[in-house]
Amino acid sequence: MVAAVTPTQEDHICTLDEREIPAYNRMRTELEANHLNEWVVIHGGKLVGAYATFEAAAEESTKRFGHEPYLIRQVGARPLRLPISVQLRGRVHA
Repeated sequence: MVAAVTPTQEDHICTLDEREIPAYNRMRTELEANHLNEWVVIHGGKLVGAYATFEAAAEESTKRFGHEPYLIRQVGARPLRLPISVQLRGRVHA
């Protein structure tokens, strides 16, 4: 399930996966040194690429990974905290 976020928000979680955020946090120092203000894509716990715009990162991620988990985050931006209702949207089955 893709979390609904707008490109104007500082941090974009396209799908939620416990590996992607810790991987970003481990890479943070290097990313901030080499990719500050760029949009990075993390998939499978690894850096996939850095992009000038959110749109470019999202387009490439969608082509490569479809509905698989990945994280798009703007390096240096404050993390966005999504409400639990947004995080669980589409995951809870009655």
